[in-house]
Amino acid sequence: MTRLLPLVVALLWQPLIAQTAKKAVPDSPIKIAARAERADAIYHQGEKVVFNLAVTDSGKPAAGLVEWSILKDGLATDQKGTSELVDGKAIATGSLNEPGFIQVRAVYRANAKAKVAPITGLGGAAIDPTEIKRSLPVPDDFDAFWDGMKKKLAAVPLEPKLVSVKSPIKDIDSFDVTAPALGLQISGYMSKPVGARPKSLPIILTVHGAGVSDSSLGGSASWASKGFIAMDMNAHGLPNGKPKQFYADLYAGPMNPYRYEFRNDREKAYFTGMMLRLIRGIDVLTAQPEWDGKRVIVFGSSQGGYQAIAAAGLDSRVTYFAAGVPAGCDHSGMLVNRIAGWPKIVPMVDGKPDNSVVEAFRYIDCMNFATRTKAAGCFFTVGFIDSTCPPTSVYAAYNQLNIPKEIYNDIPSGHSHSQTARDGMVKAVMKYVGR
Repeated sequence: MTRLLPLVVALLWQPLIAQTAKKAVPDSPIKIAARAERADAIYHQGEKVVFNLAVTDSGKPAAGLVEWSILKDGLATDQKGTSELVDGKAIATGSLNEPGFIQVRAVYRANAKAKVAPITGLGGAAIDPTEIKRSLPVPDDFDAFWDGMKKKLAAVPLEPKLVSVKSPIKDIDSFDVTAPALGLQISGYMSKPVGARPKSLPIILTVHGAGVSDSSLGGSASWASKGFIAMDMNAHGLPNGKPKQFYADLYAGPMNPYRYEFRNDREKAYFTGMMLRLIRGIDVLTAQPEWDGKRVIVFGSSQGGYQAIAAAGLDSRVTYFAAGVPAGCDHSGMLVNRIAGWPKIVPMVDGKPDNSVVEAFRYIDCMNFATRTKAAGCFFTVGFIDSTCPPTSVYAAYNQLNIPKEIYNDIPSGHSHSQTARDGMVKAVMKYVGR
């Protein structure tokens, strides 16, 4: 199904996303904080949003001024201004006449002639987020397409191979697992409590954000110690346990552009194979005699959140999922003047979106997967200043869910998790299983 080797990353306990990694900015004595005046940072269309700005220099209130601009999910608007600092504080204001998100970007000058300090303050606010609509409808043949792909996968014999490995946690059995799929194999670490009774445990499948690494043995064992049959599965079928340089070389070389592979072909697209591997991973897990026959959870952030939503939409065995700052949402957002979520897959051709890619990725969009899930519940997180997976794209998918759902608005966060957001995902899963 794919001509590249495979890829992946982001361990369960490290949900920062590889694709956003940047060189560290030298520490500056200037600090700029920006936050909406309302604690929940939620406003209505046309309503004035007030952002409080605070600037410190070496920990003390700064004198000078801030130049600020209002962005619509990162897109420039004509709302901007300059505010004089009083005791290190100032305000900025903006508005939006449609459901969505705005951000304020603030920079500091000691005076009108001084250079801009090498630090930026960014704050976000939601505008009627639960009213954000989809950018395109679900394709008429969406179900027919995926039914056909799942039939092709089902024709591949399961034949899992489990190799016992030493668990990092006492009283936990762990295995290096592979199984053939459609194209690339699946590869992961599976763990379960020693001596677990038949039909006694729920399943949790943890999946990765973007990047290239092996699966997380520690992650699977940790979940198993909480009373699960757990598998941490890398997104690309890569062998586990290789030196770090092995994965680094893949990411720096042949696997770097994996996300763009066959992006104008819904059947051959890399993400189509990735989503089918989720089903095969669930096949392996549900074949374990300790499974309780009822509960299957999928858990991931960014590209892992993308996979969690897709798994729930494609596989009726999924009964709960947790999707942190999910990618793969609203690929066609540019058609309604929005920024699409990662991987921002649609290129521009002669100033217009490539329609062949738009059409192909309608079948691999979380907005559409979300409409198909019958899970008993889910938990999302969203960063209000996330430029990788913009909050408008996340809500465009979240709003399509017709199941019990919860979303944690991580107001000061970009494409990363605050501890509260990370803990919220775990607590939601534990609550679902009654622990």
